Amino acid sequence: MTLRLNGVTKRFGSYTAVDHLSIEIPEKQIFGFLGANGAGKTTTFRMILGLIDQTEGDISWNQGKIGYDQSHLIGYLPEERGLYPKLKVQEQLIYLSKLRGMGKKEAVHEVGKWLDRFKVPEYRHKRVEELSKGNQQKIQFISAVLHKPKLLILDEPFSGLDPVNVEMLKEAVVELKEAGTSIVFSSHRMEHVEELCENVCILHKGTPVVHGGLKEIKRSFGKKNIRIKADFDTSFLRSTAGVTSYKPHSEGCRLQVENEEVAQEVFLQLQGKGFVRTFDLEEPTLNDIFIEKVGASYE
Repeated sequence: MTLRLNGVTKRFGSYTAVDHLSIEIPEKQIFGFLGANGAGKTTTFRMILGLIDQTEGDISWNQGKIGYDQSHLIGYLPEERGLYPKLKVQEQLIYLSKLRGMGKKEAVHEVGKWLDRFKVPEYRHKRVEELSKGNQQKIQFISAVLHKPKLLILDEPFSGLDPVNVEMLKEAVVELKEAGTSIVFSSHRMEHVEELCENVCILHKGTPVVHGGLKEIKRSFGKKNIRIKADFDTSFLRSTAGVTSYKPHSEGCRLQVENEEVAQEVFLQLQGKGFVRTFDLEEPTLNDIFIEKVGASYE
């Protein structure tokens, strides 16, 4: 059940929100969409789901189009949360699961399982408006996965959650993938994508600027990072040929270098200057790659 987008474009009048996006999202994997607000992530999701039509291009899943007849196979967590505030949690979740073809008995069982899993069993008979925003988000997540979808689309699933709840949701996402669900999620938090995804697409103004396997993207980027902890001033490394970035910190510095040969030269320059606690050559981060490709600092 591979999801394919071929030359997908969406225009709103003269504004192009997504521009000739061609990607393949393998089944039973976690695929990450990265980009600033307005990059085209949510618009892409809405086209995949058939909520809006693309201006050009083709979208196929399981070698066919996605339509309402497949809604029982798809889960969607929108960025704008949309629960009914006056309804009780269990009533709401059972109603939404029945819309996707589940029987009431199975739905009640799954609701109990997920509420226990997220450590909120006491909210079963509470109205949604009585819950904190973080717990409302957990309920919204449960509504997207209750019917055991084959394709799960999560739009900024971790925004607004505290670190404990972020970890709880991340564990659930990984377990769903291991159980055979294909997952696509967007985030502006690079570390979440880096931790969870095998394949990524970085969108910038509706255009993919980086796309592919995360390991291959990092390998082909070329530049490396060096983390140095030393008991002496390391600022002299700024002027070393091939050092593209120098960031001091309290215990030493972090460098970006053009290649491994430059890393070797930096290592030699540290000899005889004093005690070096750490010299760690690291792969570039997604943040490094984004800054290089998009040309602006990004948080």
